[in-house]
Amino acid sequence: MNLQFIHDYENYLKQKLGNSVNTVHKDMKYIRKLFNDAIRQGIMDANFNPFVKYQIKLEKTQREYLTESELQRIVDAEFTLYSRLDLHRDMFVFCAYTGGLRVSDTLKLQRTDFDGERIDFSIQKTKGQLSIKLPNKALDIVKKWETAPNSSKRFLFPIFAESIDLQNPIELDKCISGSTAYINKNLKVIAKKANIDKKLSFHIARHTWATRALRKGISIDKVSKLMGHAAIRETQIYAKIVNEELDKAMDVFND
Repeated sequence: MNLQFIHDYENYLKQKLGNSVNTVHKDMKYIRKLFNDAIRQGIMDANFNPFVKYQIKLEKTQREYLTESELQRIVDAEFTLYSRLDLHRDMFVFCAYTGGLRVSDTLKLQRTDFDGERIDFSIQKTKGQLSIKLPNKALDIVKKWETAPNSSKRFLFPIFAESIDLQNPIELDKCISGSTAYINKNLKVIAKKANIDKKLSFHIARHTWATRALRKGISIDKVSKLMGHAAIRETQIYAKIVNEELDKAMDVFND
């Protein structure tokens, strides 16, 4: 695997698979980490690292989020009770109220992680431990799916098979990827039903919670902690969004 291979692989990801610059960036980071680990462990010489001469590109993206009225339209949208559309909508709303959980963490939530008031779980991405007190809206959703005909005895939301081995990274990654694709597909249907023009995906629930939290006066350090961010600079983008909203609000005095 040399520099030419890296460039060829980048072209394959972009042209053959149609991946965006940031998706390519994510994949290349994993490969670069393998080289760095091999060098640290003395498995290979640093002179053979192709990433020394390769720059991983990243594009700035606009963080899409829902306004309060848009989120309420998602909440109010009517679907067949206990259907997949109903479930995926509720999971989205749950996360928009509960620290902006990532889809991977939401899918993995087990009944043993919930004590009736809060959830206590290990973050899939960072492996850190997080404890979040559930607001009333989220508690109502948990209770709804606890008594649903298709409820899970093991998980808060009936997506994963009861027999899944959460300690098997290959099996878990496959289930997370497949479930996420299905949820995001249904979220497009849900957005249309709620008359929302934005390209809805599960991650927008995370952005929505962050902007809502800052608007409601929760300090940025607490928002960062509840989102499981490794550094507060990851959270500052949301503070910038809220500040830009305030700047636009002040423009009314120019009319």
